[in-house]
Amino acid sequence: MKVEDDRPLAAAVARSSTPGERAAKLSERVQALRMPPIEESPRSAKLPWLLCGILLPITAWFGYVAFVAAPSRSALPSVPANSAGSESAKSETPPGAVSAKAAAPEKEQKVVLESKGYIIAAHQILVSPKVSGTCTRLTIEEGSRVKKGDILAEIEDVDYRTDYDRCVGELGSAKQKLLELERGNRPEEISQAKAQLQEAEANLTQLEADFHRMQQLRKNNVATAADFDATRSKFWAMQRQSERLKFAYSLMQIGARKERIDGARDDVETAQSNLNKAKWKLDNCKIRSPISGTILKKNAEEGNLVNAIAFSGSVSLCEMADLSDLEVDLTIQERDVSRVFKGQKCKVRAEAYPDRVYTGVVSRLMPIADRSKSAIPVRVKLSVPREEEGVYLKPEMGAIVTFYKAEG
Repeated sequence: MKVEDDRPLAAAVARSSTPGERAAKLSERVQALRMPPIEESPRSAKLPWLLCGILLPITAWFGYVAFVAAPSRSALPSVPANSAGSESAKSETPPGAVSAKAAAPEKEQKVVLESKGYIIAAHQILVSPKVSGTCTRLTIEEGSRVKKGDILAEIEDVDYRTDYDRCVGELGSAKQKLLELERGNRPEEISQAKAQLQEAEANLTQLEADFHRMQQLRKNNVATAADFDATRSKFWAMQRQSERLKFAYSLMQIGARKERIDGARDDVETAQSNLNKAKWKLDNCKIRSPISGTILKKNAEEGNLVNAIAFSGSVSLCEMADLSDLEVDLTIQERDVSRVFKGQKCKVRAEAYPDRVYTGVVSRLMPIADRSKSAIPVRVKLSVPREEEGVYLKPEMGAIVTFYKAEG
């Protein structure tokens, strides 16, 4: 603003002065327009260096702490005896569960491998009917617990009960026939045979006397040939009848033949076998639980036709398992399987309940590998308290298994 205001004066000076003087005066005016230099304070000059000196040691300290606290990437992690694992260790552990702190071993154990698997029932049973028929009653639902021997369902038993009753009658008849043969003839029957024999013998005596008289008359040509032949035939017939009645009387005294008795015994055994089979079918119209466990899946409803060998209808009633007897099914890569061995101690955490830790042990390594995955199937046996059966761990749930190095 001063430059613009002084322009007329500068122009006047320029007209009245020489060129050299004008240049000198202009230079002086330009110098006068410059701002005076700012003098730096000694403190402000030293402040940046002071801040650098303070921040540099602090930065170095934090870097050292981070380097020492970070675990080595090449070394395997270890689990100290007093590590809690997470904030859940501070919270109260639910009844029956094992907290992370309690699950940790007394002395440090080295973790050799960690892998994910799926919980399965060690023994899963497919309950199928042993006889075919229509399901008239069903007493189960998914998740219900049953004891060994409890009735799960009932099948219509009209045909099976009829067969059973018929077999009962056949067995009774066969037994009575055998009893008759073993006891032999009754005394009354023997007396009857004896009386018939005595009657025949008396008639034979009479006919024999008649025959001898007829012979004498024939010799004297008093009797005709026809009368003689008739008398002789009656005598001979009575002789044969007497012999037959004598044998019959002897058989009455001896009793039935051994072969007939043996045949009657075989008939009784056959009838008993048929009765047992009919009873087995009738009893199996009530389907009972083979074990104590939990119903996993129901495959039939009331009114369904159930048959284990049929191509139509329900071939099974339900699927069940003992959920206190569980395993973890894992596939360990071939490069890591050398770290796993039978009897190896493990810790298992279900992904649904990471704060609950269960002890486990490697029960078996499968004898054949999975070529498509380049892995070996491995089973880890779980220890589940009976009161926690089916509460937390369920089949097909994901679980993380930690394998520990062998002690010693």
